[in-house]
Amino acid sequence: MKILLKCLFLIAFLQILTLNCARSIYKVAYPTLSDGKYDSEFPYKSCSIQLEKISKTVRKLSAIAYYKSYVLANDSRITVNDIHNDNYLKKATREVFYNNSVIGTATVIQHRGRRLTLLTCAHIVDFPDTIISYFPTEEGKPSIYIQSIAFKQRQDNFVADLPERGRLELLVMDKKRDIALLGKMFTSDTHYPIPVFDYPLGKAKTLEWGSFVYLMGYPKGYQMVTEGIVSQPNRDSDGSFLVDALFNKGFSGGIVLAIRDGVPNFELVGIANSVSADYEYIMSPPENISRTGYDSRIPYQGEVFVEFNKVINYGITFIISMESIQTFIKENESVLSDKGYDLTPLVQ
Repeated sequence: MKILLKCLFLIAFLQILTLNCARSIYKVAYPTLSDGKYDSEFPYKSCSIQLEKISKTVRKLSAIAYYKSYVLANDSRITVNDIHNDNYLKKATREVFYNNSVIGTATVIQHRGRRLTLLTCAHIVDFPDTIISYFPTEEGKPSIYIQSIAFKQRQDNFVADLPERGRLELLVMDKKRDIALLGKMFTSDTHYPIPVFDYPLGKAKTLEWGSFVYLMGYPKGYQMVTEGIVSQPNRDSDGSFLVDALFNKGFSGGIVLAIRDGVPNFELVGIANSVSADYEYIMSPPENISRTGYDSRIPYQGEVFVEFNKVINYGITFIISMESIQTFIKENESVLSDKGYDLTPLVQ
């Protein structure tokens, strides 16, 4: 009996000792979060509520450009100089209407009165006004003679779940920085609040190797949140950096959140805009081939097309810094003001 009591006492003593050690370790570790720097460790407590709130400000952006194309005959011998005098219209063999569409991510950064402003990447909404393809030479290189020419008829940028059909105006765009601001002027006061990203705007230049970040966007049209680790902070004078997070089409414009001294102290430090990729030409059948009825054991003898294929190198994601975004807004303050948008609070 005495031996049993001694054993129970020893077990209880060890449990108390272990608990005290754990608390001591926690007390030692926790204050390191209060160093005024962005955290490089995984959050020590849940932040699901905050991420869900932020997710309501991040929207799926759709951009569609509509084109009218003229296809020319082989012997037309129309050059770029002939476009200005409409000679190509006489040589066109047919007219084709088509559209190009892109899905990306945009974040609501301001809602004042009837005006709504969203931040995204320029390449999502940047469609060329004119697209020209050329007949190949005998060596397979493009000649000076036009094979087809397409003109943009109109473009729609919209977020489907916004009031009044969610169509957005392109306010300002910087192709080099790959930043764009979209706006919406409602015809009447909205009867329900539109969530706006209201966390502090951070400083990407103070990020360090190994800083922990969250990313949120719409890869393949699905809203998702993922995590990443910062590499190559301050890659350029604007403070851009790399993140090892996965990136798919649709994630462009997705926000990057760093944490300063523990959750829920999120700060917006940038937006994702591109990913490392390799490009290659591949041979393929026509798009309308029946995938279900084709027997892969039988050699294919139909038409063959050449496609330009992009192979994504997952885990190398490029980020536009918050400093670059704020500089862009400052440079366009007068243009935005003329259109009735005041984003001064975002750059102060």
